[in-house]
Amino acid sequence: MVSVTPAEFAPATVVVTGGAGFIGGTLVRWLLANHPDVRVVTYDALTYAGNLDSLAPVFARHGVHGDGRHYFVKGDICDAGAFLSAIDGTGRETGAGRPVPRADAVIHLAAETHVDRSIMGPAAFITTNVVGTQVVLECVRRTLERAPRPFRMLHVGTDEVYGDLESTDAPWTEEAPLKPSSPYAASKGSADLLVGAWHRTFGTPVLLTRCGNNYGPYQFPEKLIPLVITRALAGLSIPVYGDGLQVRDWIHAEDHARALWAVLTRGTLGRTYHVSAGEQRTNHDVITGILRQVGQPESLMTRVTDRLGHDRRYALDHTRLTSELGWRAEHSWAQGIAETVRWYRTNPEWWGRVLSEAYRAADALYLTA
Repeated sequence: MVSVTPAEFAPATVVVTGGAGFIGGTLVRWLLANHPDVRVVTYDALTYAGNLDSLAPVFARHGVHGDGRHYFVKGDICDAGAFLSAIDGTGRETGAGRPVPRADAVIHLAAETHVDRSIMGPAAFITTNVVGTQVVLECVRRTLERAPRPFRMLHVGTDEVYGDLESTDAPWTEEAPLKPSSPYAASKGSADLLVGAWHRTFGTPVLLTRCGNNYGPYQFPEKLIPLVITRALAGLSIPVYGDGLQVRDWIHAEDHARALWAVLTRGTLGRTYHVSAGEQRTNHDVITGILRQVGQPESLMTRVTDRLGHDRRYALDHTRLTSELGWRAEHSWAQGIAETVRWYRTNPEWWGRVLSEAYRAADALYLTA
């Protein structure tokens, strides 16, 4: 297997699994806008959280009728044949039928992500997050056996694999033990361990990131921030788990995208990097801040039964990312949340199309508790 130094790695074609989702879509849009020499293949099964409307500007500017740098392949990461063809140069674009170029890198974001759904139905999380990651790893190994070349796979993880922190505890470093609390976190932790095992056993060229809670435009409205914004805009009640004092580590999705590219292109193979903007805030503070921006009273907040096994605090130490790779967040919390609220105000046609599924989930998960 060919090895390269971090400074030498400059992929021409990047496959983004889950590229029609929130973080994946943000990454696809950012990559194509900021790296004109890169081709991007979005690989997505288009489940409820995958939305091609989020990539409409990408299809227009960079698809078959634009500069041709974006390809879309509809596929499940658990389908080894479909995914292998998408990365080894034998696949074709869904709909357009164009040959998909052979990949130099995979950024693996495809996952079931909502903790509450994992409590209601854990099986899908094991299938997608654990089995799916194993399939992706094996496909990467097979394509490199067929055609050895400089290649990197970046697996995108979550801070939830660590469990929770006390209020006085220092943020987690990358060496912290995994203590997942929810089926979602356990499935992601299992995937992380597979990535490490494939690197050590087979020499698979992998990197791993773990990030906190993301926010920004195009996020499916079952997650906290878009749920609060869309319900507040409509004057509807806002569900608050327990006392609302759970602390999360927030980051704008575009800052996350920039960090992923930095790790992919300059990180050390086999290493884990924490991605954090250092914006630790309670759910209560997040909700009340949004209500003030929307001009709604705090009386909209409705206490609901706390989530089973609900972690109290997450916080990541990002020293490795900032010191080794020079990454810094560009969005302050005040700037980022104001821009996000403004985006949802001005794009009701996007979130209106997905609202029925999001609110159906909210009714099941929060509002009837």
